[in-house]
Amino acid sequence: MSLFKQRLALAACAVLAAIGGAQAQEVTLKVHHFWPPAAMPPTKILQPFCDQIAADSNNRLKCQVFPAMQLGGTPAQLIDQVRDGVVDIAFTLPGYTAGRFPIMEVFELPFMNNSASAGARASWDFYQKYATKEFPGVKPLMFSVHDEGYLHTRDKQIKSLADLKGLKLRAPTRQTNKLLASLGATPVGMPLPAVADAVSKGTIDGFALPWEVIPSVKLHEMVKYHTETDPSRPALYSAGFILAMNQAKYDGLPADLKAIIDKRSGAVLSAFAGKVWDESQAVGRKPAVDRGNTFYTLPPAEVDQWIKASAPLYEEWVADMNKRGLPGAQMLQDARDLLVKYKN
Repeated sequence: MSLFKQRLALAACAVLAAIGGAQAQEVTLKVHHFWPPAAMPPTKILQPFCDQIAADSNNRLKCQVFPAMQLGGTPAQLIDQVRDGVVDIAFTLPGYTAGRFPIMEVFELPFMNNSASAGARASWDFYQKYATKEFPGVKPLMFSVHDEGYLHTRDKQIKSLADLKGLKLRAPTRQTNKLLASLGATPVGMPLPAVADAVSKGTIDGFALPWEVIPSVKLHEMVKYHTETDPSRPALYSAGFILAMNQAKYDGLPADLKAIIDKRSGAVLSAFAGKVWDESQAVGRKPAVDRGNTFYTLPPAEVDQWIKASAPLYEEWVADMNKRGLPGAQMLQDARDLLVKYKN
């Protein structure tokens, strides 16, 4: 064999070895979130995703999950942790950073929706159309919303708008804070991990939350009253969630591992998450029932009064989008149309 052919053969071997090394590369993704380890979202949404990508990759792609802010920081810092590469994936609420992701806030406007499944699927489509530039440095793997949001209070049952006056109520996001203020309450913004302490100390009189998360932080034991909305009307509020991956981490994966992430995320994972959140509602509500707590359902006419009181929030969001050079009214209509499409 000539020297040239020997060099050619060696070069070919080196290329094949490099390709084989890339194909065989093992990646452990560092995943961070704020929930207790046994809470529904990490166990029923995140873990199945991690199991699927591990199975699809013959365990070359794995998650190492750190719950309850174990890696430090606050829930509001999770989105920056993933953007900056401190972690590879974060599961959080964009709304924990008030006003930073205003486009996707459309699904946090009041009385938009009462189906987490419809909300999740609509959120993904809406992101694809309008908000792909709203998350620089981050690759969204999923958008979702939780099951119907209700009000839960320690000492007083809420049955009307008048009952909200003077109550200090926790809200998760900017739009929910605005909602509570428009209804006459005093909103107190805080992430989930701070709620139990605030209720026990009397810093707040109650909180806005979906049923799903309440048992995981034992909040049904800290309040007595629950106010739900008539199912013929949209729910009081929803908060949006994101499973976000560091863009550079994704870009650095071998092509076959990228393909696995793509297959198991996006519209598919969003739809799965919404379905899981809907199914979690009855399970999350049961401990409060078993404890003997008091429930009240706002009748449709009363809900309509609340919808009317909070209507200016829609106009405010549309005006904000218009100021950003976006078609605010069309965006709001598109969000509503998507919710109707997926609910039907």
